Amino acid sequence: MTAANGLRHRAEAEAGRLPPLLARADHLAGTVLLGDHGRRRAGMGDDFWQYRPVQPGDSRRSIDHRRSARGDQQFVREREWQIAQSVMLWVDRGASMRFASDDSLPSKADRARLLGLATAVLLVRGGERVGLTGTSLPPRRGRNQILRLAEMFSEDAEGDYAPPEHRAMIPHARALFISDFLGPMEEVEVALTKAADRGVRGVLLQVMDPSEEEFPFRGRTIFESVGGTVHHETLKAGELRQRYLDRLAARRDWLQRLSRATGWQMGLHLTNHSAQSALLWLWTALNRGA
Repeated sequence: MTAANGLRHRAEAEAGRLPPLLARADHLAGTVLLGDHGRRRAGMGDDFWQYRPVQPGDSRRSIDHRRSARGDQQFVREREWQIAQSVMLWVDRGASMRFASDDSLPSKADRARLLGLATAVLLVRGGERVGLTGTSLPPRRGRNQILRLAEMFSEDAEGDYAPPEHRAMIPHARALFISDFLGPMEEVEVALTKAADRGVRGVLLQVMDPSEEEFPFRGRTIFESVGGTVHHETLKAGELRQRYLDRLAARRDWLQRLSRATGWQMGLHLTNHSAQSALLWLWTALNRGA
């Protein structure tokens, strides 16, 4: 068995533990219409892309005489642009992401991983290289890369909040960060500032549970972080609602201002909303300026 085959078998064996996530990500990605060529476009390359009618300025050498001989019109044979974009992903694996306020809802982690992996599937189908921020999984193409991403997305971090990974940012690449962004804001600022310094532009997607957006709590309530590091009991939870909403709004405003200042875009997704709508938004956002 060659080293390449051995690596593939190991990757497939590891991914065998994750069939639901892989299947759901493939299905979700399939709901997004990429058109005939996804993110591909004409340019320098070796692979055939399409025929198009001759236009003013085309050289005679670019005319495909075999295709043109089928009719009265002359055609140019275009090749596919092969300068693939590198896209780096960071999906928050902190304990806070494992929260769901109701059994009928997915956890924030489940939705974030699904959206991150489905986005990776679309990017790979579009000819791009995809990987993780940091050094653990550099951007590559191919189905095996999707299997590795699925495996790594399934790992949980121990702390309540996992800081964004900002090491080894590839200059002028694209990036996608998915998190609830409820942890220390300084870490997010460092990550986006370092990314901007290297010409990296990207997208922040804040994933929230509807209860975190609405704060429906009343009376005696015990608030405890998923990781168990924060515990607060109150007899009048309703009196905390406006203070909580004000702080949440201030945090979101700060994230939006930071995104604008560093050339990133920011979106919000609630776990009781359609995953398809979030994926469509992500796909559109990543394609702006690509």
